[in-house]
Amino acid sequence: MQPIRLTRSAFGVIALVLFAFACSPAPAKAQGKLDATYTASLAGIPLGRGAWVIDIGDDRFSAISSGITTGLLNVFASGQGTGIARGYVSNGTLIPATYGVQIKASKWSEDLKMTLLGGVVKDLSIEPKPPADADRIPVTEAHRKGVIDPMTGSLVRVAGNGALVSPEACTRTASIFDGRLRYDLRLAFKRIENVKADKGYAGPVAVCAVYFTPVAGYIPSRVAIKHLAAQRDMETWLAPIAGTRVLVPFRVTIPTPLGTAALQANQFVSTAAAPRLTPANVKSQ
Repeated sequence: MQPIRLTRSAFGVIALVLFAFACSPAPAKAQGKLDATYTASLAGIPLGRGAWVIDIGDDRFSAISSGITTGLLNVFASGQGTGIARGYVSNGTLIPATYGVQIKASKWSEDLKMTLLGGVVKDLSIEPKPPADADRIPVTEAHRKGVIDPMTGSLVRVAGNGALVSPEACTRTASIFDGRLRYDLRLAFKRIENVKADKGYAGPVAVCAVYFTPVAGYIPSRVAIKHLAAQRDMETWLAPIAGTRVLVPFRVTIPTPLGTAALQANQFVSTAAAPRLTPANVKSQ
């Protein structure tokens, strides 16, 4: 999902709560669809809500998100945003092709578009163009290779035919580029929990610790970057999409000086896609 922009100082934490817990793209054994809604909060106070629709087909996939600020936060800053990632499915592997984010806030807006080919960023545009900052660690061409976008990366695949919700879901490190920031996310298994959405999924989730390492595109002195890099208590709770061996965040938490920032699914409805008719399976019916 794409982040709800608030202020530039608050965005670093909230963005990772909402959308940045990602893993490397990997094969999806089958196809399915997820229709989910989430609430973002800080210290238990609702700050925003969002929706996420993921569709994994035989040869293509898409992930579309939207979000809006709510409640007390609207007194200080309001905003809304949409995001989309599309790509191809080749031999079961999800291959990102395009990624985009549109943000509209009370005092500023942004439109980011990115295309990728084989893990390499081929084209990137951001309007308005970000101002130059001598303190920012530059993003080089090397930093734009071997990467994935945040939304595609949020599709976590567990290999094999064993238990889907398992420690293996949390054994991975990803190289993420969101158009501005290049960073690594490492997951590590913590435990298995049981959850129940208001509508949809009820069952086990894999709880992973999340470790954030900035690589390029950031200003080292920024408080949000320092805070995230130092954190050892961030978590993402991964739940499965029916019909696939793919899991996505059901809940995400980040401790902050003001309390715990959290993203929590209210609705998490997933369905397995019906098999596509082919001459072979039509004949067998």
